[in-house]
Order: sequence, then C-alpha cells, then structure tokens
Amino acid sequence: MLDTLDAAAVRSWCASGLAVLKRHQREIDDLNVYPVPDGDTGTNLVLTLTSAQQALAMDLDTHAAGTRTPHGHALRLMARGALLGARGNSGVILSQILQGLADTLATVPQVRGRALAAALRASTGAAYAAVARPVEGTLLTVVAAAAESAERTTSDDLPVVVRAAAGAAATALARTPEQLPALARAGVVDAGGRGLCLLLDALVEVVTGEVPARAATMPRAAPPPAGAARETGSPEYAYEVQFLLDAEPEAVRQMRDTLDGFGDSLVVVGDGGTTGGTWQVHVHVNDVGAAIEAGVVAGRPYQISVTRFVDQVTAEPVAGQDSRAAQGGRAAQGGRAAQGGRAAVVVAAGAGIAELLAGEGAVVAPGNPSTGELLDAVRSTRAARVVVLPNDPDAQAVANQVAEEAYRLGIEVSVVPTRSPVQALAALAVRDPRRRFADDVIAMAEAAGACRYAEVCRAGREALTVAGPCRAGDVLALVEGEVHLIGTDLVDTCTALVDRLLGGGGELVTLLVGADAPDGLADAVRTHITGRWPFVEVQAYAGGQPHYPLLVGVE
Repeated sequence: MLDTLDAAAVRSWCASGLAVLKRHQREIDDLNVYPVPDGDTGTNLVLTLTSAQQALAMDLDTHAAGTRTPHGHALRLMARGALLGARGNSGVILSQILQGLADTLATVPQVRGRALAAALRASTGAAYAAVARPVEGTLLTVVAAAAESAERTTSDDLPVVVRAAAGAAATALARTPEQLPALARAGVVDAGGRGLCLLLDALVEVVTGEVPARAATMPRAAPPPAGAARETGSPEYAYEVQFLLDAEPEAVRQMRDTLDGFGDSLVVVGDGGTTGGTWQVHVHVNDVGAAIEAGVVAGRPYQISVTRFVDQVTAEPVAGQDSRAAQGGRAAQGGRAAQGGRAAVVVAAGAGIAELLAGEGAVVAPGNPSTGELLDAVRSTRAARVVVLPNDPDAQAVANQVAEEAYRLGIEVSVVPTRSPVQALAALAVRDPRRRFADDVIAMAEAAGACRYAEVCRAGREALTVAGPCRAGDVLALVEGEVHLIGTDLVDTCTALVDRLLGGGGELVTLLVGADAPDGLADAVRTHITGRWPFVEVQAYAGGQPHYPLLVGVE
C-alpha cells in the first residue's frame, strides 16, 4: 500500500488505466445516447490515454532541476501527451483533468491525501472550464463528485482519499440518467463518466493493491417514457456568441456588465487568475459585432464562434439555378486558396467529402482527429489566420484545444462550430479574403447556422427515442442531432425526412451519399424532390462517409 504518489506510481496508473479502458472499450462505446452505430467514447479515451503513455515512455526519469518533482514531471508528461492525443469531448476533458492534477502536484514534495484532494478540485475546475456550456449528468458531474468526496474525508491518508473519490464517482455515475434526460431515454449512464470511474478504480488498485468490488459493467437504466424537453436556444436573441478572452479581472467585470445590457444567457468563467488570465465568454445577442467589440475593449478575444439559431419558419422557396451552374458558382466563391495569410482547415470522414471540401480550397484533416493531428493540419497551411470547421461535436472540442495550442505558436485560429459537412460547404461558399478575418468568420458562421442538417442511419440496438421506440436495424432520421423519424424502408424514410425539412422552406438541398448506401438512393430522393418541390435545387455527391447512408443539408 502506497503512502504517496510517486513517479513510478504515475507510470503504473497510466498503464493500468489504459489496460482497463481497453478491456471496457466496446462497453463504453455502446453507452451511446442514440442507437446509432458510431458511438466511440471508449475508443476516444483509449486513444487519448495511449498518447499519454507514449509521452511517459519517451521521458519519465528526467526533470528540470529545481523546477518540479519527479512525480510532477511525470504527471505533466502524461497530461501533455493526453492533450496532443485527445480525441472527442471525452478525450479533451480527460486531458484537462490530468492537467489539473499536474499543475497542482508539480511542486508538492509528497502527494498524500490532502494534496490529491486539492488536485482533484483543480481538475474539476479545469474540466468545467474546458466546456463552453457545462451540462450535469456527464463526465463533469462524475469528476466533481470525486473531488467533493476526497475533500470531505479531511484525511491525509492517500488510500483513504483515493477510495473515497472512486466510490463517490461510481455513485455519481449511477445517477447520471436522473440528471440528463437523453441518457434516461437511451437507458444508459454517461460514457465519459464510466471511463473516468474505471481510471479512478485503476488508481485505487495502484495505491492499495486492491481491486474495488464494483460491477464490471454498469447496468443500463430503465428508460422512462419519451417526450422529454430539450434546449432550443433563446427565443428573443438570434445569435450565440462564444470566445476565449485574455484580460484583467476588472476589465472582465466591465465587459460582463456591458454584455448583460444587450443579451441574455450570459456565462463568463475564468481560470482563477487574480492578475489576468483566460476567460470563456458565452452570450445570446442580436448584435454580434457589439458583443465581440465588448471583448476587444476588455482584452484580447480569440477562438470566436458565432451560431445563428435555426429559424422555425423561413421564406417561401424560389426557383433555383441549374445544379451544375450552381456548383461552379459555389466553387468560384469558396474555392479560393488561402490569401493574405489565411486558410481553412476542415475535418472530413469520407473520401468523397474530403475531395469536395478540398475543392473548396480547404485543407482536410481526417475524421475524428487527435489534437496533434488537427494542429499539424493547421500548421501545414503556413497561414497566420486559420478558420477550423470541425463538422462534429466531438471534433469541435478538439478544435477548441487546437486554437489554444496554435495561439502559443503565433497562429490565430477561429472555430466555426459546424456539426455536419453540409454546413461546412455552406460556410466555405461565402469565404471572402477581402473581408477582415473576424468579419469573414462571422459570415461563415452565419452561413453554417442557416444550413439545417440531417442524417439517416440504421439503429444499432433497441432504444426509446423522442420519436418513439426503435429496434435494431430500423432506419433513423435525425434532424440536428435529434431523432425525428423511425422507419423500415431507407428510401421512404429519406424522402419523408426531406419533406419535413423543406416544409419549413428552402432553396437548395445538398445530398451526401454514404459508403454503404444502396445504388440509386440519391436518384430516388432527387426524383422525389423534383416532383414534390419543383422550385428547389438539388445537388448530390458521393460522400463516402461511414455509418450514414445519407447526409442532408437545406439552405
């Protein structure tokens, strides 16, 4: 049994944690909110911790004399490796948890119980700060419970504190479906939280030599009736503005008062610095320029993202141009190579999508990139200002970390929070190097926000969704991440989905056909649109994306 956490224990914890995550990788992947076949939280955690272990293996026993302890240096290596290898939301948050541990324990002579409790509290703050809009019932809740229990023990005995933290995390995980309706509907606990519990149990084993007596697999929760409400955004304000800000606390207070005067849903969180620091700013407004200007007055805003809330009713459709002519027009606008030190980097899963986006003048990074891979893509542009389009919520978390890393290298990166390749196409179409970079980013964000997106896939398991129960093999149509239709025939479900989208208006429909789509799917959907919506233009491409036979965008 260990009294302190030394460098050898850090190495053992990383190795044991990686081993247990690999054993439970499939289980964690299956803890997916929706019954779609691309749940990959377990895979992302394994890849993130693999990078951490590789960093430890490269340099564990050396540390800068007089600046940190051997265990602190080991934790810093582990955290840095995790950051560069982080994939998805879960991987990014895990890297920040490790960073919190490293920052707190780097110069502590001996890591006993109280020191670990303080480090877990710092990790909780770092994890919450990594998320623009923290949601309870997630990995964040689990790490917060671990920190609170560790502090409550008031013990300096390392085994006592480690056991308390791991036990509280397991209890918090079991309650996540009570806090997050999406988990309850799917009948699962939070996947990222499950991964953290396994890592804390691995730490218990390293410190005490005992394997915690907990179930090897968390049981699925019993799903309640469908129909839980979900957040739709502010009804009074049209835009969501988010950015990171380097500023003094007093300037931030003044900015908060300014933003509070012409917006709502205001959240401003910082890194705890008393003489300056980095702050995360989120607000709903109608005047985007004024919100960003408030940040400029306060300090240095960067990693700016602007999202326009999707209108429920849009204008009546009008006649469109010939699709090939429109395709040429789009390429003429968006296909410019980087000029004036600017570039665009886009994440793409699928050879056809990658080719399309590259044709629009963007540098393409592979789907589900690590922080290091996406940072390499940004650096490869050799541009001073780069806009990143992640095309996926998990990749967006990675992109946010890349923006921070790039800033240290002297590269200004802005992330436009696209959630689908069809939104990226819309954003790239309005790029204009003659505009100021910030204005160009805003225009791209507006274009992406105005593009409604949807996807069609087959259910990987039985589940209860907001559209009703589904069985494995059913066809699911998701609109902006929410299941709207459940069917048995792929073509029928695709055409019904398009009808639902166009019922709110639209002039251009973009279809991206997946790698496993049957022959004739695009032609069938196009024929349906032409017959029922004669004034709507249709563009169809072979996207080659996995899991989703069809991606749809409506502008």
